[in-house]
Amino acid sequence: MKLLTPGLRHLATAALLIATSLLAQAQPATLPRIVIVATGGTIAGAGASAVNSASYAAAKVPVDKLIAGLPELEKVAQVRGEQLFQIASESFTNAHLLTLARRVAALARDPAVDGIVVTHGTDTLEESAYFLHLTVRSAKPIVVVGSMRPGTALSADGALNLLGAVQVAAQRESAGQGVLVVMNDEIHTARDVSKAVNISTAAFRSPWGPLGMVVEGRSYWFRAPVKRHTTASEFDLDAIQTLPTVEIVYGYGNVPASAYEAAARGAVALVHAGTGNGSVADRIVPVLKRLRGEGLHIIRSSRVDGGGFVLRNAEQPDDANDWVVAHDLSPQKARILALLALSRPRDAQELQRIFWSY
Repeated sequence: MKLLTPGLRHLATAALLIATSLLAQAQPATLPRIVIVATGGTIAGAGASAVNSASYAAAKVPVDKLIAGLPELEKVAQVRGEQLFQIASESFTNAHLLTLARRVAALARDPAVDGIVVTHGTDTLEESAYFLHLTVRSAKPIVVVGSMRPGTALSADGALNLLGAVQVAAQRESAGQGVLVVMNDEIHTARDVSKAVNISTAAFRSPWGPLGMVVEGRSYWFRAPVKRHTTASEFDLDAIQTLPTVEIVYGYGNVPASAYEAAARGAVALVHAGTGNGSVADRIVPVLKRLRGEGLHIIRSSRVDGGGFVLRNAEQPDDANDWVVAHDLSPQKARILALLALSRPRDAQELQRIFWSY
């Protein structure tokens, strides 16, 4: 066998280096593996014409079609879809919450999954996102996303929202942040965010501001959630077979006592969505005291949009009444937390600790 001359060896080495470089370019680094769990809603909706942005049929387009219509996803992640539900989110029940949380938790345990995106109708998106925030014990990115306009409308927001959600779920910075909501280029924590407007793409807001922004595929973070969530949560999803009944009664001028009496039947807790600082009308106070004496938990929250903050023992002597305050949680978020907290018996003092912690 003839040995290569120094000159030929040099050429062979150069050719090998070029071939290795070309091969590396042809085989890019493995993209994150993201599963999109679809539940329906406006993001899967369709209108009669392109000008129907507020009147349309929700939950019509399957997840595979949503993914196929957004080829930009291929540059961001390895994406696959699962159609868990196909419903409008106002029809979500406690059973839907449990089914969704169990599926997301199972995917989060799968080593072949790097992140999860949940598509959801906007009407109860904040409730489902908070439920996942409290129950899925994983540091993997979990992002909930929806849209305010169906994909058939002019200036539809769903495609960009979905792309942004997958981009956030695919980035390492999103890990350990709890469940996130990505809408209108903003990143929100599931604990704080709520739907504040029903006919605008800038519909979701957090009273203390978003966690960050998504700009041309890159996430910019400004703050982090400090309340307990996901991996730090004490709630064991596997131990919960059914969720208890927790009702909300909306406080307003001339609200009758009968509203509270009716809501109390079969419930373990009642969330009072009070005016201002969770205020309770003088004629309602004796009713709530009696209901508490009968074993029903009373949780004072505020109906104030975008920052109702209920102080304990202000407006009402909560210690003396053995009532709980919802802190800064909206009535609907307070209900979600109470569902999990009261999946086993607790006294009011322990329930208040939970409301301070989450």
